[in-house]
Amino acid sequence: MDVRERILKTASELFYREGTRAIGVDTIVARSGVAKTSLYRYFRTKDDLIEAFLQSEDQDFWAHWDRVAAAHKDAPEKQLDAQLKWIGERIARAGYRGCPQINVSAEYSDENHPARKVAIAHKAELRRRLRVLARAMKLREPERFALQMAVVIDGALSSGTALHREGPVKFLQTIARSLKAAAAAG
Repeated sequence: MDVRERILKTASELFYREGTRAIGVDTIVARSGVAKTSLYRYFRTKDDLIEAFLQSEDQDFWAHWDRVAAAHKDAPEKQLDAQLKWIGERIARAGYRGCPQINVSAEYSDENHPARKVAIAHKAELRRRLRVLARAMKLREPERFALQMAVVIDGALSSGTALHREGPVKFLQTIARSLKAAAAAG
């Protein structure tokens, strides 16, 4: 692993587990075993490092989404079900501490903060992809379905397993069926 990757991996683990404001550059330097000058060579500021953390999380999320989409490209209902399955499994994994984009948005109210911009773009992309699925399923008001489903997904990502007796996968899939039925009926 090169120095940049080691810094980003260490920072990502710490930021996810503790929050970005709780972790200082000195902690990242100590845990990654690199010199502070090396950190600043790759990341001019801590904000740049936080932005890189969220971009990495974003890339991972969409890579999973794209693999599922490719496996179900001609079956949008099955694709939605499969997307919700892996998202629910992600929520149920050990050490889950919420959606990194939602967590960072809660920490930074300034919409011009670089990491908050990544978080906002991530949520807009989620709604866009859900809208594409809604259109492929020929649902009425695909924009409304996408927004409703995005709110449900964000709620599940925020609450983790705490509010879902049957587990996040079943919770998400059940609500999606209800929203699809309502959207199909008009």
